[in-house]
Amino acid sequence: MSQILPPPPPPASIAACGKTFLNAVYSGLFIGIAGTVFLATPNKIAGAIFFAFALLSIICYGFKLFTGAVGYLAVQSRKDFFPYLLGLVLIWLGNLLGCFLVGVMIRASRVFPLIEKRVVALSLDKITDSFTSLLILAFFCGILMYVGVETFRKEKLPGFVRGIMVFLCVIVFILSGFEHSIAGMYYFAVAGEWNFAALKAVGIMTLGNALGGMLIPVGDKFRL
Repeated sequence: MSQILPPPPPPASIAACGKTFLNAVYSGLFIGIAGTVFLATPNKIAGAIFFAFALLSIICYGFKLFTGAVGYLAVQSRKDFFPYLLGLVLIWLGNLLGCFLVGVMIRASRVFPLIEKRVVALSLDKITDSFTSLLILAFFCGILMYVGVETFRKEKLPGFVRGIMVFLCVIVFILSGFEHSIAGMYYFAVAGEWNFAALKAVGIMTLGNALGGMLIPVGDKFRL
């Protein structure tokens, strides 16, 4: 299971950091693809199911996704804490680049007019939302992303259970209206709304995802 998130603390080398960044870009690409099919699917439940393919693909291929890795920061040793934190920064930046590239390309395609109205409205909801609301919605998304990834890593569970949990966690967060910071990056990019307000919203969602992702691993130190 060494290829499954979370990423190991990166060695202090340019090559290792480059690999982490590249794997993060791939994750951003897959989130962008999943975001596109979600926007293009009229039925929200079907769109949520299709979106889940991104997280499953990312996990299976060992790509690096911020929301799947950030929760494990809470269980790093003192020696590994800052190397792991550096890895998270590289992952966040790589996810951003991947999402931005897909957003720019989709805007230049014939698909964009079909999803423009929906993604502009979705982006506006995020930009105009309050700090507290975004933080809360991102917090719960962070919990679900950690549960999905951590369940998939548990080899003692049957394979179908691990796969289903990945899909269920994504479906639940989407249908609940919870906020995923990396998906938000893509929506802002494809909507052409990538500006200071969008960056602020992504920052709040990132914080909420991080706090939610660390809730269970921190609690496990006391309950197990």
